[in-house]
Amino acid sequence: MEMQTQWVDTTDQQRLCVRTYGQPTQPALVLVHGYPDHQMVWEPVIHYLTQNYFIVTYDVRGAGESSIPKKISDYRLARLSQDLEEVVNKVLPNRAFHLAAHDWGSIQSWESVTDFRFKGRILSYSTLSGPCLDHAAFWMREQFQQNRTKFLKQMSKSWYIAVFQLPWVAPLAWNFFNPQRWAKIVEQLEKRDDLPLNSYIVKDGRYGVNLYRANFLPRLAQPRQRFAICPVQAIVLQNDKFVGPDLIDEVSKWVDDFSRVELAANHWAILSQPEQVAQLIDHFIQKKSAVID
Repeated sequence: MEMQTQWVDTTDQQRLCVRTYGQPTQPALVLVHGYPDHQMVWEPVIHYLTQNYFIVTYDVRGAGESSIPKKISDYRLARLSQDLEEVVNKVLPNRAFHLAAHDWGSIQSWESVTDFRFKGRILSYSTLSGPCLDHAAFWMREQFQQNRTKFLKQMSKSWYIAVFQLPWVAPLAWNFFNPQRWAKIVEQLEKRDDLPLNSYIVKDGRYGVNLYRANFLPRLAQPRQRFAICPVQAIVLQNDKFVGPDLIDEVSKWVDDFSRVELAANHWAILSQPEQVAQLIDHFIQKKSAVID
């Protein structure tokens, strides 16, 4: 699988590591990774997609080989959306593209998917295990008032978000991990013992915490009405230990063209069931491309 690496220098002096796969003449598909991962987490899925797509991945700021911002505010959603724009402007100049994202990658990608300046540029969006924070905030307010059971069930899955707000504790905790130790945790969740190691896990975990610190409290306190500018597919992972399927029910209120599919998988389905994830992404793209044509 041929891969090309290049670098994108952002307007706020960060450097993002970008990789491309496949032939540039094919339809473009951008894949955004989550936390605590870097772009190589998508490789098992990419293996099944390179024949039909020109694939672009990148290490988000603070992860993998990309540079580490000094301030928590440098991880805000608006800045992350600008990173995506600067990556595609360099790698896919004047081209529209399809988008798929996992975990925090999905959360930050919603900022672009609900931004009118990307209308006509993002052709479709497949999201796994990452709601729009604004949508989630509206859902939590409604459930707190009307269905405390659903609210508490999701809160029990999201305990780690509160821990990530603690100064020093969460970043320092990642120093006790190494690739092998982290791999055992993911393998236990996914019930697989052949998953690839994350050689950047300490960096990805320690600095990626700032994604949560910069965004969760502001968005939950003051949610915005954000409507999607493209068709959206939610791939709901039925056994996800961190993101409950109930959060996805809110999406249809904010997306005109919404599809919901389920996969019997845990949180890291992109590692444990890459072929199935690739098929779902490809099927959605083909379906929406046929409508456009």
